Amino acid sequence: MNKAQIIENTMQFVKQTLADAEGGHDWFHIERVYKTAKNIATTENADLFIVALGALLHDIADSKFYDGDETIGPKKARQFLESQVVDEPIINHVEKIIENISFKGGNFTQNFTSIELECLQDADRLDAIGAIGIARCFSYGGYKKRALYNPDIAPNLNMSKEEYKKSTAPSVNHFYEKLLLLKGKMNTESGKKIALKRHEFMKSFLTQFYGEWEGEL
Repeated sequence: MNKAQIIENTMQFVKQTLADAEGGHDWFHIERVYKTAKNIATTENADLFIVALGALLHDIADSKFYDGDETIGPKKARQFLESQVVDEPIINHVEKIIENISFKGGNFTQNFTSIELECLQDADRLDAIGAIGIARCFSYGGYKKRALYNPDIAPNLNMSKEEYKKSTAPSVNHFYEKLLLLKGKMNTESGKKIALKRHEFMKSFLTQFYGEWEGEL
């Protein structure tokens, strides 16, 4: 296999596939995760080729844009990698990464693990918090026509996987139902260190948000 060429081909495939994607799940999200995952992986002795392919393909068909169907992404990734004549064990590993990388609510049990998945999970979760995480949260909320905030609708911290996927709660609730939980779900030391700073930024944002909501000058 010509790994460098396969990675380049994968980048072009993902750019074309996600050309019209929602702003928080577009090529630039993929690129950020790709860069962060590579940086984390170099400190964890992970397989950089698997990390690269997993990062580039992890949201090739995000289930939230396919009526919750979680089978499309892994299938689409497999079809592409087979077209690139990638070795079967690598394809299988990337499939498993795509199936298990996402946060699916507090009651989801992950059924696969590897150091490559851990690096990618941290990179993906880091892109969901901090300044960019806040922007992505409200971008997706606008895409789904959700309210910014409603004091009468409390966050639900005990959702099942299906309830989480179907939630229509205001965007601010998502901070408590997912974003503020991610700091404690990091796998690697690099991920934990970066997450701490981004977590504190989100807390500061919420303090400012609630103050402005109440009309503070």
